[in-house]
Amino acid sequence: MPRFAANVSLLFGEVPLSERFARARAAGFEAVECWWPFADPDPSAAQVAVFVSALEAADVRLTGINLFAGDMPAGERGVVSHPGRTDELTANLAIVRTIVEATGCTRVNALYGQRLPGVPAATQDRSATLNLRRAVDTLGDVGATVLVEPLTDGENGDYPVRTLEDALAVADRVGTGAAVLFDAYHLHNNGADVVADVARVIDAVGHVQVADSPGRGEPGTGTIDFASFFRTLDASGYTGWVGCEYRPTAETEQTLAWRP
Repeated sequence: MPRFAANVSLLFGEVPLSERFARARAAGFEAVECWWPFADPDPSAAQVAVFVSALEAADVRLTGINLFAGDMPAGERGVVSHPGRTDELTANLAIVRTIVEATGCTRVNALYGQRLPGVPAATQDRSATLNLRRAVDTLGDVGATVLVEPLTDGENGDYPVRTLEDALAVADRVGTGAAVLFDAYHLHNNGADVVADVARVIDAVGHVQVADSPGRGEPGTGTIDFASFFRTLDASGYTGWVGCEYRPTAETEQTLAWRP
C-alpha cells in the first residue's frame, strides 16, 4: 500500500510549523511535505538552517516542497509564468537547491501562476516553459523532480492548468525532469475520474496527493472512492509517497483512521 507523507502546511495546524514535524512523527508519519514555508523567496541562511534542523530533530524525511508561489494568502498561485518575476524565481531556486541538498527531498512543486491582465497567454506560457526548464536544470542534478499541478477551477483565480491534459502538455514542453502532480481533490473537482485516470497516466505522475471532495477534508468525508483509488494506485506500480494534503475536520490526530 502507499507510503503516506503529512503535508504540514495543512495538517497539525494546531501548533506552529516548527512543531508540526514532531507531531507528524508521533502520529506515525516517517515523511512530511509542505508548501513554501517562508514569507519571502530568499530567506536567510539562518532561517533555512532552523527549518532543516527541525526536520532532523523530529527524525522525519522531507519528501516534497513547493517553490515560492507569491502571496498565497492574498490569492496568488505561483510565479513561474509571470515574466516580471524571474529574479524572484532565480533567488528562490538557489534556496530550494540548498534545502534539497540538505534533506534529500526529491519532489519540488512549481505552481504555474494565474493569467495576468494585459499579458498574452502565449507570453506567459513561454515564460513558464523557460522557468520550469531552469528549475529542472537547477534541481535535477541534486535528485529532485519538478512537478506541474492542476488546481481546482473556481477556487484559484484564473489559473490555466486545470486538467491532467493541461499538466501533461506543460510537462511535455519542459521535457525530462518534469512530471505531473496528481492531486485527487483538485482533479476530481474538475471532472476527472481519479480512479481510472491515475492508472491511465501513471507513467507521467511524479507525485500523488489526497484530500476528499467536497470540502477538502480527510478521505472518507466526501465522495471520492479512496478504497478503489489506493487499490488502483498500488496495482499501477506507483512506489512514491502520497501526500496527505487535506484540511482536518478535527484535531489532526483524530482524522487519521482512514489510512489503510
